[in-house]
Amino acid sequence: MMVENQSYTRLDTAFARFLARRTRLDGKQKQVFEQLVAQLSYEQNQGHNCMQINDEDLALVLASSLADSCGTMPLVVENNRLYTQRYWHYEKRLVMQICSRVNSHAPVEQADAVLGRYFQSSSDAIDWQRAAANMAVRQPFCMITGGPGTGKTTTVVKILAVLQELAACHPLHIALAAPTGKAAMRLQESIGSRIAELPCSDDIKKHIPNTVSTLHRLLGAKPPSPYFHHDADNPLVYDLIVVDEASMVDLALMGKLFDALKPSARLILLGDKDQLASVESGAVLADLTQALPLCTLELKTSHRFAGTIKTLADAVNAQQAEAAWAILQGGDGRCALLEHDLIAYIAAQQAGYLQLIKSGADFHDIYQSFSRFQVLCANRQGENSIADMNYRVEQHLSGQKRINLSGLWYVGRPVMVTQNNAALHLYNGDIGICMPDSEQGGKLMVFFQNADGSVKKYLPARLPGCETVFAMTIHKSQGSEFDEVLIVLPKTINPVLTKELLYTAITRAKHTVKLVTDKIVFVQALAQKVARVTGLVDKFQHAG
Repeated sequence: MMVENQSYTRLDTAFARFLARRTRLDGKQKQVFEQLVAQLSYEQNQGHNCMQINDEDLALVLASSLADSCGTMPLVVENNRLYTQRYWHYEKRLVMQICSRVNSHAPVEQADAVLGRYFQSSSDAIDWQRAAANMAVRQPFCMITGGPGTGKTTTVVKILAVLQELAACHPLHIALAAPTGKAAMRLQESIGSRIAELPCSDDIKKHIPNTVSTLHRLLGAKPPSPYFHHDADNPLVYDLIVVDEASMVDLALMGKLFDALKPSARLILLGDKDQLASVESGAVLADLTQALPLCTLELKTSHRFAGTIKTLADAVNAQQAEAAWAILQGGDGRCALLEHDLIAYIAAQQAGYLQLIKSGADFHDIYQSFSRFQVLCANRQGENSIADMNYRVEQHLSGQKRINLSGLWYVGRPVMVTQNNAALHLYNGDIGICMPDSEQGGKLMVFFQNADGSVKKYLPARLPGCETVFAMTIHKSQGSEFDEVLIVLPKTINPVLTKELLYTAITRAKHTVKLVTDKIVFVQALAQKVARVTGLVDKFQHAG
């Protein structure tokens, strides 16, 4: 039987009570049913698509008159998994959509000759990038995975050029997307810097897009509803869509992306399957790579990400706690435990961009200076959380007279958008800086940098929900990259701390990683793995 969870939200209990009032059960059975539904709602809020139940609870749910196995009731049971109807349909439809594409590929003429020009291996080792391109050219749906520096972006740029060449006189209409504005900006910078190097004509190059949008913007978000402008009845016009940082895409959004593809469209997902799963429900990229090995290729050779940071990341990913801890204590300046006063160290890293604001520097320089360093925390609340770090850093900077905390909005306040606002073209994860606008007589505005390098600015009062971002959660850092990251872990273990969380944090750093933790918490964190409960892999197996 289920044990009552004290962490239920009011929505969990209200939903459970609503269904319990409509069941044919009574007495003790009704109480157990209500508890099961509350637990299911809670588990979905924790990122699971469904939850496992035993045979006794399965029989009880089926006897409730509110569950079946075909998705016509509010609850669905499938192989001892309990779903709400919505999430069962999300899984089922996604599997149907992908299977219809996987089974529709056709041979491509002259592909080998074109691939040979773009991928010229100089060694006897397996050319994983060419293998990935070969797969992408021949299949309408594929996933290219790999850790930092394995060349996912380099590979996909070449794939776009190859496919444009093979399309001959009918150029493909291509879209590039990422889950967040920051990830879109990174992909756009990376794509743009590689197009000029391609061994193809200028005509081919001009048909490779150099702009990247967020997935919500691509699909046409219609806030505050969960619906999009583009869906099965109004599909996207693109012949090929590439989505970077696909590990961040949750079940619902992935399903809506597939719904919006026209039947002939290709889709390429890029990502690191070892990173954190999406904040919302599911672990879609990890599930799909497990279920569809013939549509997946992992790039295994790192061309950029090397040295001590990679060694540390690999040890964390392999849950080799002693080896990882030894690296942190080894004295290498690139990976180490922080030995300075925590808040004073963080405040010192902010001095550069704050001084640039004071001197009237260009926003691009200010933004680049701020983006060089970032504090990453595991939790939102509590000691060593983002709330704790942001408050203490603000107080320290105020004491140093570097900022003026006379109100919520002050010169130099860095903020992260937490709510999508399609009308303002601001999306969850976008980062801006509050500063005087010389064009508005010194009035405070919040400046943001677009993926193409252009700048947009808003009055603070117009912004959607946002929060100070001297520190951000590791989840929010996905899709970002910084010269230096400072990872601040809580002083006691909690369920959020996992090896995937630490791996994701470490791989945000280009040059330096510092940690604030003790060995006990660090070792315990590496012992914990993310284990999302889903039925996607099972559904693919039964789909044949």
